[in-house]
Amino acid sequence: MMKTIVWFRNGLRIHDHPALAAAAASGTVLPVAVLPDRPPTASDWWISKSLEPLSKRLAALGSPLVIQKGSPPEVLARLAADTGADALFFNGQIDPAARKEETELLGLGGLDNVKISRFEPDMMLDPDVLLTKSGTPFKVFGSFWKALQQEKIPWPVPAPDTLSSWREADFLQSSSLSSILNDGQSWSAKFGQYWTPGEEGSFERWEMFRDNGIQDYETKRDYPAIDGTSRLSGFLASGNMSIRALWHAVKRAEEEGDVQQPEPFLRQLAWREFAYYQLHHFPHITDQPLRTEFQHFPWMNDAAGLAAWKAGETGYPLVDAGMRELWQTGTMHNRVRMVAASFLVKHLLIDWRNGAEWFRQTLADYDVANNTLGWQWIAGSGFDAAPYFRIFNPTVQGEKFDPDGLYIRRWVPELAQLPSKFIHAPADSPGDVLAECGVVIGETYPAPIVDHKTARSRALAAYDSVKGHKERNR
Repeated sequence: MMKTIVWFRNGLRIHDHPALAAAAASGTVLPVAVLPDRPPTASDWWISKSLEPLSKRLAALGSPLVIQKGSPPEVLARLAADTGADALFFNGQIDPAARKEETELLGLGGLDNVKISRFEPDMMLDPDVLLTKSGTPFKVFGSFWKALQQEKIPWPVPAPDTLSSWREADFLQSSSLSSILNDGQSWSAKFGQYWTPGEEGSFERWEMFRDNGIQDYETKRDYPAIDGTSRLSGFLASGNMSIRALWHAVKRAEEEGDVQQPEPFLRQLAWREFAYYQLHHFPHITDQPLRTEFQHFPWMNDAAGLAAWKAGETGYPLVDAGMRELWQTGTMHNRVRMVAASFLVKHLLIDWRNGAEWFRQTLADYDVANNTLGWQWIAGSGFDAAPYFRIFNPTVQGEKFDPDGLYIRRWVPELAQLPSKFIHAPADSPGDVLAECGVVIGETYPAPIVDHKTARSRALAAYDSVKGHKERNR
């Protein structure tokens, strides 16, 4: 019987876990999770909370989870030597940092006599299979979506019924789950008010969405004051839920008559797949624009503007509400996320990589592929991105998607008493209305840090300069 270490990376679940299923079928199993030895981020909170139920589930199956902290390649090599493991199995990941870990792992001399197997990443399809007729990667989502629908998405791998370990449960000292967090990031503790990470939590959230939300997804998902989205992003980002399992769950619900209009949500799952697909084929896009002419974009070094944006103090209520929701809950409504990102890039002309880094630190549902695609899309530097002239007006967006100001009232309480007709542009509101509602522009709530019309003209001029580089490069 083979003695296999199963490295739990991003697939923090039992169902549809190819590496775990293969290890269980071939012998005894030692599940291992390695916590990063670096300052924690919001998504580390989600991971730590996911490991708690995962550890209990694995122990109930017969092989407790070992949790260590440090460099994954070094920790795994040491564990393999200490335990006499024959094999090391893990599910692959496609982001550059994870692939570097895999390369380092394969190059460690201490694992020369250990069979190392990398199983497929958490995607619906092998990204090298879905290509254009000329054999190149798809660059336009519409064409990618059509091609994806022609493919048969593999069924999820069944969860093992039982596991056995060749070591006693207390043989290896596990790190404390709380060690992933520190006092400097205690703000993440409040996320527990909003999320229940873990495999079971993902199933419960899907069932709630299936029964109460998916039917109206297309018409409600853009309105941040209502529960119109799936709220599954954190579960997918951490691998609490398999993307293939979710795809088939939606299809099954449609077949059984529980869901009548699944395509809008399935398209969103396909966008997630497209993000992973692009990162696989173009791994440099985490810090470089896909469209090379954007290397010449005239970004501004505006430290004060960046700080105001992070703090939700821009003077634009919808943007500020989104940034404060992010800090409080570890996530942000997708419509508001687009508006807030557009504000940073196009109103302030601040490099999208600054925004991507802030989201990396503060998103509990952080996903490097989705984050990269989203920022490149809003900046106009990615394939099939938003056109350069699409510059969201934060005031108009608020009036359209939060007409009664309910979302703003929740996250920007200093504006809560303003009438709906004034809440989206408080700086332009009559003085007597502001006074009656206890709002003092510049004191209780900031004045806009940039004028929309001026910012729009400045952004269009900047994008015109990029177009010039594109012409010269032809």
